Amino acid sequence: MALHKGAGDDRRLSIGPFTDIADPLGAMQLAPPLHRLGPGPVAADTAYQLVHDELLLDGNARLNLATFVTTSMEAQATRLMTECLDKNMIDKDEYPQTAELERRCVSILADLWHAPDPDAAIGCSTTGSSEACMLAGMALKHRWTRRNPDRYRTGARPNLVMGVNVQVCWEKFCTFWEVEPRTAPMSGERFHLDAEQAVALCDENTIGVVGVLGSTFDGSYEPVAEICAALDAFQERTGLDVPVHVDGASGGMVAPFLDPALVWDFRLPRVASINTSGHKYGLVYPGVGWALWRDAEALPEELVFRVNYLGGEMPTFALNFSRPGAQVAAQYYVFLRLGREGFRAVQGACREVAGYLAGEIGKLGCFRLLTHGDQVPVFAFTTTGDVPFDVFDVSRRLRERGWQVPAYTFPPHREDLSVLRVVCRNGFSRDLADLLLADLGRLLPELRRQPVPLKELGVPARSGFHH
Repeated sequence: MALHKGAGDDRRLSIGPFTDIADPLGAMQLAPPLHRLGPGPVAADTAYQLVHDELLLDGNARLNLATFVTTSMEAQATRLMTECLDKNMIDKDEYPQTAELERRCVSILADLWHAPDPDAAIGCSTTGSSEACMLAGMALKHRWTRRNPDRYRTGARPNLVMGVNVQVCWEKFCTFWEVEPRTAPMSGERFHLDAEQAVALCDENTIGVVGVLGSTFDGSYEPVAEICAALDAFQERTGLDVPVHVDGASGGMVAPFLDPALVWDFRLPRVASINTSGHKYGLVYPGVGWALWRDAEALPEELVFRVNYLGGEMPTFALNFSRPGAQVAAQYYVFLRLGREGFRAVQGACREVAGYLAGEIGKLGCFRLLTHGDQVPVFAFTTTGDVPFDVFDVSRRLRERGWQVPAYTFPPHREDLSVLRVVCRNGFSRDLADLLLADLGRLLPELRRQPVPLKELGVPARSGFHH
């Protein structure tokens, strides 16, 4: 979450005369402070209106093409979540049926991801894929320390191998749990980790390799099967057994339905754990994620805590304790509602829109596509070298029409490359894609009349996205 500093001013909220129907003049005299508690309560309708009006300044979620997070659900799902707002997911003794729905979701995912024995797979819900990644990383580190107790006690520092394109949660994990991050840089047109780079970074202190199924930078799948095969050969040469975790935050809920022949999951014996984000292509409002391990051996027992002060003994493995149960109920609703064919239809429609939009943008003549939306329904593109504007100018102008299309610079060693990225989610239709194309077509003549990109005139290149 974002960090904020307290504000020291004494500004107050302004209340109009008709905000409080019963007493127009009295309402105007309330003026509660912004950064301090007021002296007394205000009417519920007044408090609602004040917050409601401020939130009108937020962007339109349906036009947010930066986020992977679900921005629309069916009314029935919303109603179900409202009915569960008071349920605490951690209190499985008080809410046993919510816990049962969580168990069913884990079983569904274990089957979907081809666990050797879905009944033996272990998993849990989390607040999102970031927490799920933290848990998976902790399991990898503890497995390594358990196998290498002497070297760990004498100062050996464990490391984790991944591409520089990983989501920031993996950097956080390495910092918080004192693991050396070994990141493979981008090179040329390779924008993610490959097998050769992964093996080159491994040694006796490597706790695991992270393969990303759906890079946030461009939507591409990393070659998990090739990475596993290379690590098999590495083990034959060195005797070092390096497990793989698959960060399927996005692709984990896309590939099983649209790319069933792609082998990336528990069908690969080297894959020890997988995470996904239920609130991304799992089609649930934020925040819910899932972490699964192929079996009990992959999740060290010492990481699982058992508590009984909520009424009954229960195992728990989480960074958070109390958290909402509503999203878990909503995830089970989506699984129940769609089934395999329903998921295939929804994700297929997203990919179809992504492919269409990428193709039309490619035809405009001033952009170069890096990806085409044919894996995760996400694609990235940049400007050609012969136009007097850059991706930041395009992002800035699209925002004037309400579109949030992020522009950002790639990490080492491709800092020379800045791109725009479009995420096509459920609810972003072909009609909305055509409206985006129309707005893009209207602003391009104006952009072409610029002498140079605005950053060369001293206007800061505002990034619309942070990894």
